[in-house]
Parts: sequence; structure tokens; C-alpha cells
Amino acid sequence: MRRSVVGFALAAGLALLPASSLQAGDSRMDEVPAFMAVAFDNTVMSHYPDGGWVKHWFNRDGSYEGRFSDGRRITARWEVDRNRVCLDRIRPGFMIPRFCSDIVEAEIGDSWMARDPLGRRVRNTLVRGRS
Repeated sequence: MRRSVVGFALAAGLALLPASSLQAGDSRMDEVPAFMAVAFDNTVMSHYPDGGWVKHWFNRDGSYEGRFSDGRRITARWEVDRNRVCLDRIRPGFMIPRFCSDIVEAEIGDSWMARDPLGRRVRNTLVRGRS
């Protein structure tokens, strides 16, 4: 059975979130959508055509961590808005204050295409565990 997972590569499009979105620290965090559960204990790996990559880790407490192949690291907070997961409070400062990506159906080992904040195509893969 396919399970939804975050479609991140820091990839997709931008969106403004309505007040009805689910935010980290919100009392509704106990109601985290099932599609996020598969991301909590696993890694979303984004692969660029030039060989670069980004590893994405989403945590139950609403925090996010990313590590780039060149050693850079970022942190953020994630929130769900309908069929998208959005990052905000991105540190260190990023080119955009908020970035959203579609949620896709995936199982461990599945790959899907997306775009990063600059519009570059990336291939995402859901990898078992926190690597």
C-alpha cells in the first residue's frame, strides 16, 4: 500500500498559509496526518543532476533538518497546508522565508521528480532510516 510522504527537495512551489494550517507547536500536532508519519523515521533524499544531494529529516515536534552534500546544514519548522508541507523559520537565512512542496504517495525506495526553490529539477527518494 502506498503511503503519502513529503515531496521535498526543498522542491516545488511557494504558498502562503491560511490560518487554518497545522503548525508546529499547535495543540493539534497530536493529530499529525498519517502521511507525515512515514517521513518521521526515514530520510527524503534529493538528488541533483550534477551529483549534489540534500537529505531532509522531518521530526514529530515540527522541526526539520536538512544537510547538503557540500556540508551546509539548515533547520526550519514544518507545517501542513492541505496537500502541501511548508517550511518556515529557515536558518540560516534562506533566499525565501517560506517554501512549500506537494505531498506525494511513496513507499521506502520510491522516487519522484520535483523542483527546488530555483526551479531546478531534482529526483527525490524515500530512504529507510535516518541516514
